[in-house]
Amino acid sequence: MAMQLNGATNGIPKRPKAVDPKDVAKLGMAAYRAPSLFQPHRAREALADAHAGKIPPIVGFFMGLSCPPVAKMVAMFGFDLVWIDWEHASTNVETMTQMVHDIMFCSEGKTMPFVRVPGHDHAAIGFALDAGANIVVPQIETVEQAKHVCSAAKFGAKINGTRSAPPARWFPGLSDQRLDETLTFHQNLNNQAAIVIQIETLAGIHNLDAILTECGDQIDSVWLGSLDARISMDLPAGGILGDEKEWLEAVKVYETALAKHNKPASGLAFGPPEMKATLSRGRSMIVVAADTYALMATMGDLASIRQDYPAMDYSKVYNQ
Repeated sequence: MAMQLNGATNGIPKRPKAVDPKDVAKLGMAAYRAPSLFQPHRAREALADAHAGKIPPIVGFFMGLSCPPVAKMVAMFGFDLVWIDWEHASTNVETMTQMVHDIMFCSEGKTMPFVRVPGHDHAAIGFALDAGANIVVPQIETVEQAKHVCSAAKFGAKINGTRSAPPARWFPGLSDQRLDETLTFHQNLNNQAAIVIQIETLAGIHNLDAILTECGDQIDSVWLGSLDARISMDLPAGGILGDEKEWLEAVKVYETALAKHNKPASGLAFGPPEMKATLSRGRSMIVVAADTYALMATMGDLASIRQDYPAMDYSKVYNQ
């Protein structure tokens, strides 16, 4: 029997039903799984559902270290997403792809991989999406940059897509099944993979309204990169909860643009309860833990352990 292309089925084309929040309560992000674990989740839908309050916020883990074995372990923890930092880690294409697949397969689809790509490079965006991940794109400052990113991440001229279709990534009848049979396989991928942009400068904050006006339909969440934004404004880097007048004004511009366009917000939510409540305010996608912070926590354990084991003459412990 001839193999059918693009996951085609006989009979009337089927369209996917909206994900039931009750299924999310039982299955987590597995409720948004694609037909193949080589494909991205229905991540755009998940982010929209969390923003609308249909499901709880999307809760994530940050991987700042380039380490597939750790990715395998974290994949089994139950986080909704794992963020792979390709921007600042010593990661190559092969390792990034391995980590994406580790998260997908070791979680059995319960965890969505998000890759922060290194800049706006067309090829890097394609590599991450081809692996089956969603993308986080840093340092978006202008409408032109946002348009370039959206174009690089999408297939098809009708939506100004310039993404190249990988010939050896999804195979006919094996991993190219379609969620929506009224659309082509590549149109389905456009609708599945999420694009999160990071606004990390004062100029980017002031341009956010224009960015969302021009290509907000293709952007699924906006992350305020407080660290870089504050540094760009010559403010102390550590004060992501800063109360400086210029900082509070900038945050207000960011929030106003998101409210105007009804666009999901995302960001970190670390620290004690009051800090987490402030950081998570209005954000339907939050990152709450990280590999580097978990390792740093052992420093406190080490200090306590040193108190438990003072100097002593060990030569007198054992008897002859």
